[in-house]
Amino acid sequence: MMITPLHRFRDIERTPEYLQPEKCVPPPSRASLGTMWFIRDGCGIACAVVTWMLVFYADFVVLLVMLVPSRDYVYSVINGTLFNTLAFLALASHFRAMLTDPGAVPKGNATKEFIESLQLKPGQVVYKCPKCCSIKPDRAHHCSVCKRCIRKMDHHCPWVNNCVGENNQKYFVLFTMYIALISLHALIMVGFHFLYCFEEDWTKCSSFSPPTTVILLILLCFEALLFLIFTSVMFGTQVHSICTDETGIEQLKKEERRWAKKTKWMNMKAVFGHPFSIAWLSPFATPDQGKADPYQYVV
Repeated sequence: MMITPLHRFRDIERTPEYLQPEKCVPPPSRASLGTMWFIRDGCGIACAVVTWMLVFYADFVVLLVMLVPSRDYVYSVINGTLFNTLAFLALASHFRAMLTDPGAVPKGNATKEFIESLQLKPGQVVYKCPKCCSIKPDRAHHCSVCKRCIRKMDHHCPWVNNCVGENNQKYFVLFTMYIALISLHALIMVGFHFLYCFEEDWTKCSSFSPPTTVILLILLCFEALLFLIFTSVMFGTQVHSICTDETGIEQLKKEERRWAKKTKWMNMKAVFGHPFSIAWLSPFATPDQGKADPYQYVV
């Protein structure tokens, strides 16, 4: 097998004598594999907490500043139900994206027994990550924050305190979509509320004082506009990445495509599940992605 420039770019050992399986600690037992996935990163935890606080702040302003004081009961019920449903789905998606294993390769699996089980043929190559002592599947990359190799890693997102990879990309896409929707909904309601307050008496359009009401609405408007732009861009790039079947890291590094090309619809179903249904929009439905192919380690 010829070594392409792409292979030379990946700083991984290429011959069996350099794999040094005797220096690798065996992977953890099966009993420890069922533990909850959570990244203990201070910055990521802080960003995740801030995310939840911002959603709760938006809910506070929407309910107590705009909807509860409104004289239109139907308007308040419809918009309150819609906003809180979207906010709940956004936080549920964030929770799943944060606590789902993104596709971590078993740490320390570069053992002699595992390498022998691959039954390598002459000319075939396996890649070992020198940082986590794992045999890397094709399209896997090492994350310095998670300290693991992640299958189809797109990027590490501090806002969900996790990598976005093969197993949790659906939840990240849903998170960005629902945050964008509640941001747009909040902006529309703030606009209508300002018009209502200008036409009516400011002391009657809110249970708070006029200066407090203006400050709370302006802060919500700034927050909603900022996150509408940010999450809309992220949602668009993620959908494009899924449709083209090329992760953010692969696009950044301009890696050569070595995997079979599929249709956009097949790529979407691979991330969101088979077949197409309302479950695509649910953060509680786990997509059926099948078991990892043991031969994906071999090139």
